[in-house]
Amino acid sequence: MGTYIDVLLVTANVGSLFDNVGEIETDWLREFFTTVHTYKPRFVALHFQEVGGKDYMVNMGHAENFFRNIESSEEMREFDRVCIYVDNHFKAVDSFTALGSMYFIHKSLKNIYQYDFNIKDFKAVSGHNKYVGSLDGVATVEKEKFPKNFWPDFKWSRKGYMRTRWIIHNQGLDLVNVHLFHDASNLIACNSSPSVYSANRKKALRYVINRVSDSSYTPLPFFLFGDFNFRLDTLSLVQNLSRSADVQTVKKDSSNEVEKIICEEKDNDHKVLLHIETKLFAYLHQAVFREDNGRALLKYDKEITAFQDVITEEDILFPPSYPYSEDYSKPTQYMNTRCPSWCDRILMSHSARDIIHRGEEGESNVVYNTLGPSVCMGDHKPVFLFFPLKTNGH
Repeated sequence: MGTYIDVLLVTANVGSLFDNVGEIETDWLREFFTTVHTYKPRFVALHFQEVGGKDYMVNMGHAENFFRNIESSEEMREFDRVCIYVDNHFKAVDSFTALGSMYFIHKSLKNIYQYDFNIKDFKAVSGHNKYVGSLDGVATVEKEKFPKNFWPDFKWSRKGYMRTRWIIHNQGLDLVNVHLFHDASNLIACNSSPSVYSANRKKALRYVINRVSDSSYTPLPFFLFGDFNFRLDTLSLVQNLSRSADVQTVKKDSSNEVEKIICEEKDNDHKVLLHIETKLFAYLHQAVFREDNGRALLKYDKEITAFQDVITEEDILFPPSYPYSEDYSKPTQYMNTRCPSWCDRILMSHSARDIIHRGEEGESNVVYNTLGPSVCMGDHKPVFLFFPLKTNGH
């Protein structure tokens, strides 16, 4: 007879936490601890992206403090085994990913093993294991920055993935922290459907999935959670939003390059409905992204559909996770820098979906949601998945 182990997975792009030192962090931690207290998981996995923020050379000390605050907190003291991996070795340009992963194991869980990629075998987990630095040579984590030659037309950035493997009460699984490429320009994102950026992410995600499921190690059910930077199909969305508007394209004088797209309402005093520039996406009726959790826009969220053969996801019942205002007093407002999108996700292999215990007909004990919906958490709202994991024995 199998038992169930309550698991909490959280993904958070914490870049803006470190760029606005102090005020956001306190609330961020409180929201996270409240979630742990509410759901009482026995195994917690936290995946962070952009550790240290944009100015990581200055902020890495603060980042280490942030990890320490979680690890040593009163709220997490029932978790007697902790594994922490922080890639903060920014001087190693060829391998730096700014990814951080933390795993907490509750004292009531007896049967937990972690994979050693060197000896290709599982070992029992004990104590606090903390690896902060380059992570090269750390046997219990596999980390890779996306290869430069893969994307010759794009600025090479600190994007990649980091993977750990576990056995929880005889159930093996891979947990993969992922950070994919962003949209550099809203104007370029509008050029085609799918956009050139979307094609780029697709290639990167396919690369990760192939690496996780290749034959170097026995394939296991896997959860991919991180900042996928998935964006709405901007061209289709803009065409829809501007259906009843006059659209003007403004070009730079010197070149033929588009500088801005302005959509004005035909009546209503020609009010500007939508204004797009490289880093501006200002839509007059921003509420559409929030009301009914942005459900009307889910049809433009297409980037995962190319992967339905290998990965799946719980139903999204929360508004786009990015880009929220970093203004402390506007925790539910979006910034008008980008079109709001579901960037932060928890995806899983079909075999991983099969090990989630669903409960009786009609009652779901699986929760997929954002952390701190009404609190300023930075420009990304963290996303969590809580579920009972089916296990094989005790």
